[in-house]
Amino acid sequence: MLDITVAIRTYNRASSLSQLLSHLSRQIQVEDIRWEVLVIDNNSSDNTAKVVQSHQLKWPFQQPLRYILEPVQGAAMARKRAFKEANSQWVGFIDDDNLPAQDWVYQAHRFALDHPEVGAYGGRIKLQSESNLPENFHQISVYLAIIDRGESEFCYNHRQNNVLPPGTNIVISKKAWIEAVPRNISLLGPSGKNLNSKGEDIEILSHIQKLGIEVWYAPNLQCLHNLPEWRLERAYLLSLAWGVGLGRHHIRMLRLKKTEKYFMPIVYFANDFRHFVHSLIKHVGLFKKDTVSAFHLILSVSILFSPIHSLITSKSKQKSALTTQA
Repeated sequence: MLDITVAIRTYNRASSLSQLLSHLSRQIQVEDIRWEVLVIDNNSSDNTAKVVQSHQLKWPFQQPLRYILEPVQGAAMARKRAFKEANSQWVGFIDDDNLPAQDWVYQAHRFALDHPEVGAYGGRIKLQSESNLPENFHQISVYLAIIDRGESEFCYNHRQNNVLPPGTNIVISKKAWIEAVPRNISLLGPSGKNLNSKGEDIEILSHIQKLGIEVWYAPNLQCLHNLPEWRLERAYLLSLAWGVGLGRHHIRMLRLKKTEKYFMPIVYFANDFRHFVHSLIKHVGLFKKDTVSAFHLILSVSILFSPIHSLITSKSKQKSALTTQA
């Protein structure tokens, strides 16, 4: 049994994946750590497999660098495959457009030794370059996994619905995954550039918290996020806002107690409608010229629509299951 597995979900980003693997090949303070790297290829059509092969030939550590093909697209499917393949009790996830600090593996292992009872922990993610950012980008940076919540460790409160680590630069206990995360995850996460099922990371961590297992913030676990230009374009950001909002109802219901599910949807709807009206008044005049204002408005609309989306998705899955059984 190894100490930790570093899992990289990748889709058609061979160049940035190569940069990431180069960073991992220069990790320090790992002499006494038993670790491995899994590249989960989420059905790429570029030369991802060849990039991994070239790094395998020059991999400087005794611990393996492995390539796994996961043909079913979706971030959640890649995470499930990582836990199936990992030879360790802790699985750390780094996206293919992230660059981990030189001591990333050491810090991930150190935190696990100090907090063996924790189910998951995520760290700080800083933007590699601040060029070409939309005005007021800091207002929406958290939705692109730019996270800095200070210098001190803390445990996330499960009642704070929107505050949890993103799905990258995070380490999850295999024990917590097996005990808490259901076999079928409702929100599959990004599939290529399709963002309509965003929120799989929050769903996974919500399942863990719901079982009473703690999720922590680990500030020494750090990486850079190398956002490509197309992810800062208006069309992508508005698609992201829509996808994030659509998953909101499902995550809320997941986090509620049984008794709360009878009245809290009404409370949520009233609050969401109030936010929508506020956002409409504040942002509608800037919609065409200000991307961040448009992001806020689209997000408020999609959150308002999310209960209907959740119902439609649920019925579609039920119909699909009945068809499969027939």
